[in-house]
Amino acid sequence: MTSLGPDYADRVLGGWLGRIAGNMLGKPVERGDLWTRERIDGYLRRAGALPLTDYLPEPADESDALALRPEWRSCVRGRIHGSCRDDDVDYAILGLHLLETHGFGFGTEQVGELWLQRLPYLQTFTAERAAYRNLVNGLKPPLTATYDNPFQEWIGALIRADVFGWTCPDAPHRAAALARRDAVLSHSGNGVYGAMWAAALISAAFTAPTVRQAIDTALTVVPASCRLARTVRRVVSLYETRMSWEDTLTTVAAETAGLGWIHTVPNAAVLTAGLLYGEGDFTRTIALTVRGGLDTDSNGATAGSVAGVLTGAAAVPAQWRDPLEDTVRSAVLGFDGARISDLAARTVRLAGTGAESALATLPG
Repeated sequence: MTSLGPDYADRVLGGWLGRIAGNMLGKPVERGDLWTRERIDGYLRRAGALPLTDYLPEPADESDALALRPEWRSCVRGRIHGSCRDDDVDYAILGLHLLETHGFGFGTEQVGELWLQRLPYLQTFTAERAAYRNLVNGLKPPLTATYDNPFQEWIGALIRADVFGWTCPDAPHRAAALARRDAVLSHSGNGVYGAMWAAALISAAFTAPTVRQAIDTALTVVPASCRLARTVRRVVSLYETRMSWEDTLTTVAAETAGLGWIHTVPNAAVLTAGLLYGEGDFTRTIALTVRGGLDTDSNGATAGSVAGVLTGAAAVPAQWRDPLEDTVRSAVLGFDGARISDLAARTVRLAGTGAESALATLPG
């Protein structure tokens, strides 16, 4: 593990701001079976918003407005006053609370206990809702993930992984191990690998000289033969041939067809493409990722987290940062209305504790 460094706090704040901004950008069009890449770009053209350099514009016609998620009125440019509530942010907050409550030695059962104590059942979805129901019925991990749960490889565990990357800078294997301990409450297979990969990616972003190197490092924490790793490598290889972003996504979409728009694997492809073709630029990264479709708010959030860590909060453009008003809405008990800057400061304090704990286990 590297020393935290003088810019660490700024990078953590960048990660929080990026996750929340990317989530807000993608939230109005979060329904991948309806809001395809083509439809998203059509919406942007009709509103005169291509290239996309800010939050989504208001819809240009009534048919577009009717197709957006109901929350769109508080998520489009000019109407944003603090973040909307969303599970992609709730789980980052809950992960922070987990580490503050139980430390880095937490167990999977303790993750479940905090869900029951702090997270309303109706604010969980897919695999998390199945696991929550299983917890209430008295099941223990890993049965909470595998019993009557058809969503085990969907994206839910991946969106919970950020805090493990933020608190383990330049320690991707440690970040991945923590993410795995959290993920197995609700997921298996590529669902777990996606969480491990995302945590390692964010951890690596603190010190990697390029986003490509962060992606390569993150791949070392999951089995090379798993479908997630093969798909990420496929996107990297197409990028290296100088294929266009559009053609890369079209190619990989055909190769992952049938998995559904919330499955971890096709979403990891959209995310990887957004990061690579974004080339380290915060705005371009989250804009391309959301324009890539599928689970737009989840992918935008993770892309924003990585890009925010790479650039630091000071380099997050004002059009993304200022409308958030340093305020987050959350369904997590006790955290609604929290200051984003406070959440980041608490994350930094945790990382110092975690670094000391990790160093204490090293041979003298």
